[in-house]
Amino acid sequence: MAKDNSFDIVSEVDLQEVDNAVQQASKEIAQRYDLKDTKSSIALDKTNSTITVAAPDDFVEKSVRDVLASKLISRKIDLKAITWGKPETASGGSVRVVGAIVAGIPAETARAINKAIRDNKWKIKVTIEGDKIRVSAAKRDDLQAVIAFVKAEDFGIPLQFTNYR
Repeated sequence: MAKDNSFDIVSEVDLQEVDNAVQQASKEIAQRYDLKDTKSSIALDKTNSTITVAAPDDFVEKSVRDVLASKLISRKIDLKAITWGKPETASGGSVRVVGAIVAGIPAETARAINKAIRDNKWKIKVTIEGDKIRVSAAKRDDLQAVIAFVKAEDFGIPLQFTNYR
């Protein structure tokens, strides 16, 4: 009997690239004429995987997030990887927003991906293993069809395909 072929669907973000993007954005904020003296800041907490943006008002906060977004895109980090919270007021009338970096596939999203793949009736086996999804099949063509299908769908988080065997 032939051995099954398989691959994993994961959602991972390289925190070093995020750190580099945050540092580049901080330098640009310190040098840009419209953001220079606004006392805005961006901080990355690697242990909790969060990014905190602090600014004096909503308009400046949105501008700082746009600068950060441009740096993340240039570092090939999908913007769906960061889930921004609601702006909260901080001391002195300033605004603070915390963004959580998505790591792993949440259970409800994994179930939605599993259901979407199974609805196509390919001859494959899909298993959810913690924060990743393992897809196995006898034919590699079926696996490639699943990869193309999942890339075409939007599940709200960035997805990568690893361990293709």
